[in-house]
Amino acid sequence: MSEPDDAARRAVPERLERVLATEVSLRSRLRHVAVGLAGGCGAAVIAVLWATEPHAPPPRTRVVFAGLIAVGLAWAVFAGWVLSRRRPLFARDRVLSARIALAATVVTASAGVALAAVRGGTAGLVATTTGGVVLTAAAMITLVRARRRRRELLRLRDALRQDAS
Repeated sequence: MSEPDDAARRAVPERLERVLATEVSLRSRLRHVAVGLAGGCGAAVIAVLWATEPHAPPPRTRVVFAGLIAVGLAWAVFAGWVLSRRRPLFARDRVLSARIALAATVVTASAGVALAAVRGGTAGLVATTTGGVVLTAAAMITLVRARRRRRELLRLRDALRQDAS
């Protein structure tokens, strides 16, 4: 390494260097590649299934297929956005992914509860509602944690900028 690189390296505190290294690590990027492939492939499989149906599916099925395709594409676009960034996002990706998860969970849980209510049967309605509430709560907790992590990283970044000046 040259001397300017050593000086710049010393200017970045070890704690921030560790945090930023994990954000842009190969492991992190490969995780986002997997998310993008899963979302894109899932959307593609559902679209092909829908397109190759010999008869037009009922309206409810079309709505569900469209929703699942939208969720898959949202994950694929999210992964593309993260992978196209060449700098640390300071947990902005975590907040965005938690929002996608919360939106998908709320829509899925609401649709499941509505379907269970229409079909009748208290046991099915209770089970679907309980599952929906638990999954929605988990998605909300994930979003709260992601926002907290982002605030911590931004505070650390700002404090280090003030120390540097």
